[in-house]
Amino acid sequence: MKRLLQPIIYLLTITSLMLMMSFYWPAKNITIYLAGDSTMSEKNIRTYPETGWGMPFALFFDSTVTVKNIAKNGRSTKTFITEGLWKQITNQLKADDYVFIQFGHNDESPTKASYTPEAAYKNNLRLFIKETREKNAIPILITPVSRRRFNAAGQIEETHEVYSGLVRTVAQEQNVKLIDLDNESRALFQELGPENSKMLFNQLKAGENPNYPEGKTDNTHFNEMGARKIAEIILREIKKQKLSLADRIYKK
Repeated sequence: MKRLLQPIIYLLTITSLMLMMSFYWPAKNITIYLAGDSTMSEKNIRTYPETGWGMPFALFFDSTVTVKNIAKNGRSTKTFITEGLWKQITNQLKADDYVFIQFGHNDESPTKASYTPEAAYKNNLRLFIKETREKNAIPILITPVSRRRFNAAGQIEETHEVYSGLVRTVAQEQNVKLIDLDNESRALFQELGPENSKMLFNQLKAGENPNYPEGKTDNTHFNEMGARKIAEIILREIKKQKLSLADRIYKK
C-alpha cells in the first residue's frame, strides 16, 4: 500500500509546486510603443512647459513595462511611414508588446505636406494593425485628442469629426480595441469650461516663461497638467476595457 501511495504523493507534490510557481513567476517584460504626433511626443526642454501626454503616461507602469515614445511633432500616418519611424517600431516589436496609435491632427490638414486623404489614412491604420499583429503584438487605436475650441454658447466643438470617425470605422472593421480620446478629451474640456480649460494647454502671458518671451496662445498642445490629465484618460480606458496591461499599472 505504501509503495502504491508513493507515486501519488510525488505527483501531488510536483503539482503543488507548479501551482505555486505559477503564482509567483515574474511577469514577462513588455514594451509599449507610442506612435503619433506632437500631442503625444516627448518634448525638448526649450519648448517647456509644452508636454506630450506620452511623457507622464510612461511613469504609471511597473518595472515590467518599458515605454518607447516614437511619436514626433508634425507627423501624420503618411510621414510616420515615409520617414522610417514606423519601421523603428516593427524592427523591435515582439510578442505581447503593445502599440498605441494616435494620428489625425496632421493627416487632416490639406495645407501641410503631411496631409493624408481619407482613404489613405484608413489604409495606413490598417497597415499598422496588420504589421503589429504579424509580430503577435497588440495594436490599440486612439482617436486624435481634441483641440480646445468653444462656441459662443460655451459648448466645446468637434475639431476632428471626420478623421476620428475614420479611426472608429477601422477599429470596428479590424476588431481592434479603441480608445476614443477625441470624445473623452472634449468631455474633460467641457467639464472645465471655456476659461478653466486653458489651464491644460501651453498658454502663457508675455514674460511668464523665458521660452516664450512674447507669450503663447496654444489650443492644441498641453502643459504638464494637461498632458497628465490626458494620460489619465488613457489609463482609465486601459482599466475600463480590461486590457491585460491594466495589471501592470502601479497600484496606489
